[in-house]
Amino acid sequence: MRNNMRILGIDYGEARVGVAITDALQMTAQGLETIQRKGSDKVVLKRLDEIFEKYNNEIETIVVGIPLHMSGDISERAIETQKFIHKLKCKYNKIKIDTIDERLTTVEAHRTMNFLDINRNKKKDIVDTISAVYILETYMNKLKNILPK
Repeated sequence: MRNNMRILGIDYGEARVGVAITDALQMTAQGLETIQRKGSDKVVLKRLDEIFEKYNNEIETIVVGIPLHMSGDISERAIETQKFIHKLKCKYNKIKIDTIDERLTTVEAHRTMNFLDINRNKKKDIVDTISAVYILETYMNKLKNILPK
């Protein structure tokens, strides 16, 4: 593993896709943006190309949240997300692509926005980005627990 490599977190939704990224040392995660899907993954993939270019191909891993039902069963949305992940694997075949259970990330994102007293109209614009940050933080915590100290 090279030094100064980043992880990109994605919250893939029907209308919007939240994107977050780690710093080069993979210590913190920050929200980047929410991409409006406009009914097409091509829009998302084109924007991801631009993000990769901006970060000089420092991104070594993409982690995508999988929205399972609370029971752990696969949801319709999870099936759509798997199709998107397949597109990512085809397009970015030199980058590790991983998934993480994202069942409670949207709930946490709403809780955070309520705590910060964010305007209701702004919430839908940033909920996906905040969810992507939670996906990334969950993944980073998982890595820290697996890797030796």
